[in-house]
Amino acid sequence: MSTALVSIVMRAVPGASPETRRRVLAVAEELGYRPDKRAQLLRQQRSRLLGVSFGVEHPFHGDLVDAVYQAAEDAGYEVVLSAVTPHRNEARAVETLLADRCEAVILLGPQLPSSELDLLGRQIPVVIVARRLRNPTLRLVDAVHSADTVGLELAVDHLVALGHQRIVHLDGGRAPGAADRRHGYRSAMHRHGLDSHISLVPGGLAEADGAAAVQVLHARAAAGDPSAQRLPTAIIAFNDRCATGVLDSLLRLGVSVPQQISVMGYDDSRLSRMAHIDLTTIGQDATLLGRLAVLRAIDRLDAEFHAARDVVTAPHLIVRGTTGPVPHSPGGTA
Repeated sequence: MSTALVSIVMRAVPGASPETRRRVLAVAEELGYRPDKRAQLLRQQRSRLLGVSFGVEHPFHGDLVDAVYQAAEDAGYEVVLSAVTPHRNEARAVETLLADRCEAVILLGPQLPSSELDLLGRQIPVVIVARRLRNPTLRLVDAVHSADTVGLELAVDHLVALGHQRIVHLDGGRAPGAADRRHGYRSAMHRHGLDSHISLVPGGLAEADGAAAVQVLHARAAAGDPSAQRLPTAIIAFNDRCATGVLDSLLRLGVSVPQQISVMGYDDSRLSRMAHIDLTTIGQDATLLGRLAVLRAIDRLDAEFHAARDVVTAPHLIVRGTTGPVPHSPGGTA
């Protein structure tokens, strides 16, 4: 059994079945285990520590961490960081925060199943950032995120205003926010009467995913695939990292941006703001998201009972140098 489930039984709080309680208590008796009352008293004292798990590979998480630090300091709390890396999973990162006696945890872009998040929420106040939970009224954690559906609609609207029709969205798969961004893309394309041009291509969170997607699009066009006789005139990547991979791959193919293809990202991370990238993107207000996450965590600590909340912020369009008017063929058609 997990540490979290055993903890629920030993603390006699709801969350475990009668049979599970019987088994855990039987093993505890066999081992001669007794709860350490001194440790329990120590844990009841306020540590004023907020634990934050984040992905080291995601530039936007760095922006969120900076915002959390600022908000926590203003509220009189300290921050404990625990990183998710290619060789250190999210569960391990969270366990470290619990061991450090954090009073609440803020999880940036978590990919843990909802059931595990709920289990964690039975132990400690939990706020997730940049992810929406289904059926928030049934959950035990708070969520703070931007309206991803609206964000993709803004991206499509921007490109259509520039004359684009063959607009491809590089999908984020099962990543947090991906489903809502797919929905926003389809919804906006339909609203503009571009159903026949809807094209979702597997993308991802990393630069390599964007580069690989461009190679797929190029191979289809070169092979005369009826579904992709020409390269699209615009690409909306799942995030800024994926978009930089798109830019790199297009550069290697000799395709100019934005003269031949416009490219958009998502997040407005520090990566997108670098002068040599200058990426048009959909901005998520990292400062606001971080502040709201800290406030929700503190509210959970100060309230005896608190129903979970889903806090949504508005994304915004940021136009830079990677989008421009649709290129026209000699015949004048896009």
